[in-house]
Amino acid sequence: MKRVTPRYVVLAAGAVRSAALLLASDEKGIANRSDMVGRHFMNHNLTAMLAIDPRLTNDAIYQKTFGINDFYLSDGEGGPPLGNVQLLGKVSGPILKSDLKWAPEGLLQAMSRRTVDFLIMTEDLPDPRSRVRVEGERIVLEWRRSNMTAHHGLKRRMRRALREAGFPIVLTHLFDRRTPSHQCGTIRIGNDPTAAPLDPLGRAFDHDNLFVTDASMLVTSAAVNPSLTISAFALRTADHIRRSELRS
Repeated sequence: MKRVTPRYVVLAAGAVRSAALLLASDEKGIANRSDMVGRHFMNHNLTAMLAIDPRLTNDAIYQKTFGINDFYLSDGEGGPPLGNVQLLGKVSGPILKSDLKWAPEGLLQAMSRRTVDFLIMTEDLPDPRSRVRVEGERIVLEWRRSNMTAHHGLKRRMRRALREAGFPIVLTHLFDRRTPSHQCGTIRIGNDPTAAPLDPLGRAFDHDNLFVTDASMLVTSAAVNPSLTISAFALRTADHIRRSELRS
């Protein structure tokens, strides 16, 4: 075994693995004075929505080219925020067959050529009971869905819009935990070391040389892909390390 003692450690293994690594590295978990490492796991609420028109032929191979944020800040009628709608990468017969095992694949393939496929995405709210735990060599995920009223509301609003657009059939499929989507939380940032493992720059309150720069530092999942936010955060932390720690 080789032992390495780095000057700085930057952890970026993802919301599940980063939390699991810290929890497995000490009896109470590294950087876990707050008991918040592994907690507040979030995973976007997702539904596939297939708009079907027997008169339509959709030969797109990859159709994820636009999104709809009309219902992001409100339901469009003065009600509460709902979420984001975007095109889903084109479904096919084999993809549909994975969930509809009783249906002939040829029939599903024919149906898939007559669909426009949407992804309904809503925010999963932070809950300390949604968490990543480590049991021996096993990583255990305890995910509690949240904000499903908004999710169902966005499905109803989008279904109505598609039918008004002329699609006679609209089918939906709610994704479960087997379809991970933008997993985040678990090592959140904050100003209070008793409530968060990291400071606003991603440095562990308990260890001056430990930084976390992946999706685990997020305190909210919002209702869109967080990749650009995570990248911006990592760049800011890297710049801080360069300027304040390495003095370059």
